[in-house]
Amino acid sequence: MSADDSSLVRCPSCGENAAPRARFCENCGTPLGSSAASIPSEVTLDVAPTVVDPDPATGDTSGRRSCGACGGTIAPDGYCADCGTPGQSERDHFEERPAAWVAGVCDRGVRHARNEDAMALAASGTFAALVVCDGVSSAPDSDVASLAASRAARDVLVAYGPEGASSVAGATSRRIAGWTDAMVAASRAAGQAVRGAAEQLAATKGKNVADDPPSCTFVAAVVDHDLIVAGWLGDSRVYWLPDSGQAEQLSVDDSWAQEMIAAGVPRAQAETSPQAHAITRWLGPDAPDTDARCAATVPSGPGWLLVCSDGLWNYCSDADEMDELVRRFATSGDPHTTAAALVRWANAQGGRDNITAALARVSPTVTEQR
Repeated sequence: MSADDSSLVRCPSCGENAAPRARFCENCGTPLGSSAASIPSEVTLDVAPTVVDPDPATGDTSGRRSCGACGGTIAPDGYCADCGTPGQSERDHFEERPAAWVAGVCDRGVRHARNEDAMALAASGTFAALVVCDGVSSAPDSDVASLAASRAARDVLVAYGPEGASSVAGATSRRIAGWTDAMVAASRAAGQAVRGAAEQLAATKGKNVADDPPSCTFVAAVVDHDLIVAGWLGDSRVYWLPDSGQAEQLSVDDSWAQEMIAAGVPRAQAETSPQAHAITRWLGPDAPDTDARCAATVPSGPGWLLVCSDGLWNYCSDADEMDELVRRFATSGDPHTTAAALVRWANAQGGRDNITAALARVSPTVTEQR
């Protein structure tokens, strides 16, 4: 796509520049090509996202939702019992906490009409899988695509985990190779899930989905005892934030901003350019490929693994700055509390996009590095 500002379309609702031929505003979701600032209709999900937030008294997780504003409990009347804020729908704000050391929060944000982010987490013993998919707002029904993709990818990664049928095992070098294969398999399954969702939507709505297919980004990370493997397509990210040592972004964005950075444009300038978030790889029926690029690291000590959408890192891109931000909120060492605080912080910065933050508190005992 051209970076010429004259080819950009301006949203009639919020004034945000959009890519040429985009049909929906990336910032607020308003349909383009019309003066009407109408909100796209919601797509009914056949399976609602799970809200994992146990009642402190009974441990029951059924029907209990957390307030996106303060973290309190949404009462039966639909309002927060602590601050009075109206509760969001489960698709607008949901949380997962599969283990004490793994948790995530996914939120609509302030400016968007709906939540097109999705996440799917799993954990068992010293294994965890964290998947985040960000629906492309310029394509309709991308909320459906992201949810289908994240769950399909998680299920594949679990199958390669210690309790799965295709368990990855062996020395570190063999496990890196095994988890790289698993990550590619997961991204392919996520791509297939998006195509399946598109076909289902086409049948339901009676339209040719090839004309305007739903799509999303993909990012995932696996913790396997003393090993972390990341995989991605698009501009959602994985950060490794060690307690001691250099913070690093494990993923490398598939975006025009990254292309500009590679060409020597300063990061701050590239990431604030009009087409900074135009992605060069994605999942969808029109995607040129669905094989994730991968990276691995063997931590030498404890730290935080963060998997997030651009709704968070838009406000804190640099790895060192992200490390400082996470540690500001991680005083309790609880990933759920920290993820919720990160989402609230991003909303306080303006919440211009959907926000997902998934965290794992990694405490490896390195025994094999061959």
